[in-house]
Amino acid sequence: MATEMDIQMQLRSLLQRGERETVEDLLWELVEQRQLYAVLRELEPFELARLAELLGDETFGEFLAELDPSDAADLLERLSSQEAADVLEAMAPDDAADVFARLDPDEARQILVEMEPLEAQELQELLSYPPETAGGRMTPSYVALLPDVRVDQAIAALRKVAAEVETIYYAYVVDEANHLLGVVSMRDLVLSPPYRTVGEIMTRDIVKVRATADQEEAARLLVEEGLLAIPVVDDEDRLLGIITVDDVADILEREVTEDIERLGGSQPLEVPYTRATPFYLWRRRIGWLLLLFVAEMYTGTVLRHFEQELEEAIALAFFVPLLIGTGGNAGSQVVTTLVRAMAVEGIGIRDFFRIFPKEFIAGLLAGVVMGTAGFLRAEILGVDPAISLTVGVALFCIVLWAVTVATLLPLLLRRLGIDPAVVSSPFIATLVDGTGLVIYFNVARIILHLHS
Repeated sequence: MATEMDIQMQLRSLLQRGERETVEDLLWELVEQRQLYAVLRELEPFELARLAELLGDETFGEFLAELDPSDAADLLERLSSQEAADVLEAMAPDDAADVFARLDPDEARQILVEMEPLEAQELQELLSYPPETAGGRMTPSYVALLPDVRVDQAIAALRKVAAEVETIYYAYVVDEANHLLGVVSMRDLVLSPPYRTVGEIMTRDIVKVRATADQEEAARLLVEEGLLAIPVVDDEDRLLGIITVDDVADILEREVTEDIERLGGSQPLEVPYTRATPFYLWRRRIGWLLLLFVAEMYTGTVLRHFEQELEEAIALAFFVPLLIGTGGNAGSQVVTTLVRAMAVEGIGIRDFFRIFPKEFIAGLLAGVVMGTAGFLRAEILGVDPAISLTVGVALFCIVLWAVTVATLLPLLLRRLGIDPAVVSSPFIATLVDGTGLVIYFNVARIILHLHS
């Protein structure tokens, strides 16, 4: 297998000989192997400029779009401002905005000056929206038609703009003020009589998304409705751009990555992991660690509150790690599954009566199994039968409680407009630790009192 150094030498040789097609094939292989940035970052600035010149701005921009925006920005900064401007102009507007947002501010200003005024204005408009919103992810490359345009005229107009718009999935019907009125598919246009107007064949029931909506909502709607593109509008229903099916994979990948990092008890990384410094990783994690540390402190408070019960039956302390560990694990299982389903399937508080019964029944069954296992474990250790019964009953109650909390909390947070992924597995485990101990010692108090 060729090493990165071998590939770099091969690429340099191909650049010197000007073998464009072979270079392009090699770069696509590197994209598939996720080695593109690792190889290109080792090129000298003049070699990178030669690569951009050989491939052409549009093709070079396609390769940059395959990279993480931070990596693509790093490569662009090695080109001259004019060269970088030409590449950004050739890229899809949404991809260009992602990369531009990660450029050094001084470098970005110089590149903006070198860009064509219309392209620069388009880029700035996209950057006016937060990157995690639909507006920040949309592309302004769409086809709009007036409702009184005839079908044959519309088809002729589409042929003219086909080279400028990367892929035409739908034509959007707007009024003179660009308010979105309807949508018409290419199929409907081709199959309709040429004398009919676009307004007569358009679909008025439009699936659309506000520019300020979260990008995840846009991706979910597009997937759920089986669309190839979804229009993005402002508060007055003026058409601003579209998000295409090609963007969905990237959006969902980013959202899943953020959810996984939050579920692990860490702030999402804003740069690729390979470029993250130890200090940066510390900053993204230390806040959660301190928060969980403070939250965990009340476990000690609970133990102190039930000090008398511990003194009367010291064997109760043997099972504390077992109980709180089991409760935390049960809660983590539910919250991980549910948060993922909320991200991919769009589950919300409206689905409560469909979700909660199934999780509650699953929790009951798990509680019975774990309670029985806890009782048998205590019996094997030879403790007092009352302690064994306490452990079994407490485990049943703690598992059921953990499942209930882990089901309700993400749904309530989504209802309040908070990302449910903040209910991380460590957070749920910490919450169940303290409340589980309260359940354990109260069960012990009741059973031991009855036994005595």
